[in-house]
Amino acid sequence: MIALADLEGRWQLSRVIEDARAGLTGHLEGMAVWRPDGDGLRQEESGLLHYGAAAPMRAERVYLWRAEGGDLAVFFEDGRPFHRIGPGRAGDRHWCDPDTYDVTYDFTDWPRWGSVWRVSGPRKDLIIRSRFVPEDAPVT
Repeated sequence: MIALADLEGRWQLSRVIEDARAGLTGHLEGMAVWRPDGDGLRQEESGLLHYGAAAPMRAERVYLWRAEGGDLAVFFEDGRPFHRIGPGRAGDRHWCDPDTYDVTYDFTDWPRWGSVWRVSGPRKDLIIRSRFVPEDAPVT
């Protein structure tokens, strides 16, 4: 399990979004930056999203990461709880009415790491794979 401080810095971000409901695949290339914010780290993602035949669009998101009782707790930008991971627990579930978001993190190739989100429910059927590589490392 990684520590909160291990995430601090700039990461190349590559994301693939497989949308089974729409029959589309999206690709995002960009950067993810974790920087101190007083209570932990603030994750800021930005990149260019190519989704189906639509024109590329700028995509951005922000999360807050906190160290809590041996876990890493992730919150939405407004402070609402999102999910947590910890020793022996590299995944979690978040329910966003009416859909379920299941995440699994993989840190086995540290400092290259990733996450896989499986989103299911009446509105969504997605698999979202993200890969993070230190900014100064070549993407493979």
